Amino acid sequence: MTRTPLSAASVIAEAAVVADEDGFEAVSLSAVARRLGVRTPSLYSHVRDREALLDGISALALAELSGRIAEAIAGRAGRAALDGFAAAHRAYARESPGRWQSLQRRVGATAVRSDGARDVVVLTAAVLRGYPVPEEEHVHAVRVLGSTLNGFLSLERIGSFDHSRPGPEVSWHKTVDVLDALLRAWPAGSGKDTTAP
Repeated sequence: MTRTPLSAASVIAEAAVVADEDGFEAVSLSAVARRLGVRTPSLYSHVRDREALLDGISALALAELSGRIAEAIAGRAGRAALDGFAAAHRAYARESPGRWQSLQRRVGATAVRSDGARDVVVLTAAVLRGYPVPEEEHVHAVRVLGSTLNGFLSLERIGSFDHSRPGPEVSWHKTVDVLDALLRAWPAGSGKDTTAP
């Protein structure tokens, strides 16, 4: 059997499979090496260490998620774009749980500067342009969107909504309704950065 030559991309791709199948916390150089049928030291010429491996998964996840968002919001604006944006996140979280979990951490500079990260920012800005949110307020709107959607998806993933009615589907649509209403009535900002010295 011919083995695929090792590369940074192939190592990270295999690590992403480990994350999805066994959980993001299970990702390690030794686990990936076992799956690839090589010794762990063989990986060090392709990824620096475990943190670099985890950041590689995050960068891959951002690229995949940005592709889904782009497809989901194409030709849409306002509520329709928001629906697509939210649905893309939820579908990705369900179908690629380990990769999605890689985005629920403080990522390193490699992932932050990746093309996927840039694309997600650009696509999120495109959604916000369908609402009366001033551009200088976009950073706050992005944080609200991210914390709300990721918070819901995190709780859904661990089964926090399994013991009450109605089911999470109803609450999901209500959550997007609330985000839509908030973005339509975005409060005027103070224009002041309170973190400045």
